[in-house]
Amino acid sequence: MDPIQYELNDIIEMKKEHPCHLSKEWKIIRMGADIRIKCQGCGSSVLMPRQKFEKKLKRIVKKASVEE
Repeated sequence: MDPIQYELNDIIEMKKEHPCHLSKEWKIIRMGADIRIKCQGCGSSVLMPRQKFEKKLKRIVKKASVEE
């Protein structure tokens, strides 16, 4: 199985939802060795190592548009 291809500003879904229970969707706001994602419900952000992020990623909900 090919790894999921994700980019900056993509809206993604993680395997577990955020404790705020407002949304299961996250936006990728920083990419590097670590990835920062922002909860689309409450607006809080989480920084995690890329390896941990890839393990917890479920699917891409919406790809980032070109003009962003």
